Amino acid sequence: MLLSNKNEKSKDDFWREFEEKTGEKVIDRGLGKYLSGWDIFDEKKWIGIWGLTFTTSAGFRFHHFPQHTWIDSFTSFASKEPLKEKSIFIPQEKITSSEMITEKNWRKKIFSPSPPRLVIIYLDDAGSEKKLIFEAEYNKAGV
Repeated sequence: MLLSNKNEKSKDDFWREFEEKTGEKVIDRGLGKYLSGWDIFDEKKWIGIWGLTFTTSAGFRFHHFPQHTWIDSFTSFASKEPLKEKSIFIPQEKITSSEMITEKNWRKKIFSPSPPRLVIIYLDDAGSEKKLIFEAEYNKAGV
């Protein structure tokens, strides 16, 4: 018997509600681990947090839903900062390019595997070019 929470939303409900709430159509979605490129995340050392990475009709979004696990209680991370959602939004008109980088050399794939990297080149508010980088997992089934 599978245990589940009846109050838990299905992933389809989540995405449908997001589209209704924002008026944005979700084009592509996956999971990603933030690596670098967003000033406030870098300043606060939020490197390595996981969240949803998704492209909508309005732009690119990353959304981290915080949660503590029993493992966190043994680390100092749990006491550093209160739990709060973290997000990134880059409007479509500020994105100059994006690329999913995957290892193509079969030897490297076998002997030193690395996750695909999602790289987004965008313009910040001052018009300077910036590079946002995630380890990302996209699949056909969606998140």
